Amino acid sequence: MNAKHPVQTTEKTLTLVEELKTHGPCGVTELADRLGMGKSMVHNHLTTLREHGYVLKVGDEYQLGLKFLDIGGHIRKSMELYEVAEPEVKSLADETGELANLLVEEQGRGIYLMRAKGAKAVDLDTYAGLRTYLHTTALGKAILAHLPEERVDDIIDRHGLKRKTSQSIGTREELFDTLADVRERGYAIDDGERLEGLRCIAAPVKASSNDILGAISVSAPASRVSDEDLHGGLPKRVLNAANVIELNINY
Repeated sequence: MNAKHPVQTTEKTLTLVEELKTHGPCGVTELADRLGMGKSMVHNHLTTLREHGYVLKVGDEYQLGLKFLDIGGHIRKSMELYEVAEPEVKSLADETGELANLLVEEQGRGIYLMRAKGAKAVDLDTYAGLRTYLHTTALGKAILAHLPEERVDDIIDRHGLKRKTSQSIGTREELFDTLADVRERGYAIDDGERLEGLRCIAAPVKASSNDILGAISVSAPASRVSDEDLHGGLPKRVLNAANVIELNINY
């Protein structure tokens, strides 16, 4: 839902923050030209952010400061799901030797809360705080499968069904068919749908009210995950981890 009366000053500040996040350190002139803003306005916004610790100045360039990490870390630490799931995510990574992940849904996007690397894990582009499209990941599909249909429709209307790879889901009908399969199996699969050559198995984490809280997964190169693994021992391990998290949260 869009703000009825957006505050332009706040929007400009957030636009600058997003630009620094996307492109890294920049000078005032570069930012002003790129965003179509006056140099004095850009300087004033950056100076204010710097005074409050959100931006650093290195030479003639500005970059984001670790104050954002402080805020994100505080928010994550206050979440019961993270506190309960953290040891299970680490255990799943150790047990499988692969990359284990925890994801939640916020405003129709998936947010990685944490990841843990096993001994054989590949180093992917994911990190705590990364936002992703729900339909392109096993984690996201595990969550979508347990949301009301009208909520899924709203998410599609807002964010679309952009294909990340040739394997990605690209139509509403295909997505709803896939979500029905997820509910029947109890777990979701990503077979190269966000990153080619990567396979992922995810299980939902639900509250006692059956509301969806998030999802937990294991990701590994396709060369190490056979078709048998996709529907055999690996899903059982992920489902067991999700079950432990649910029991600790609900009881």
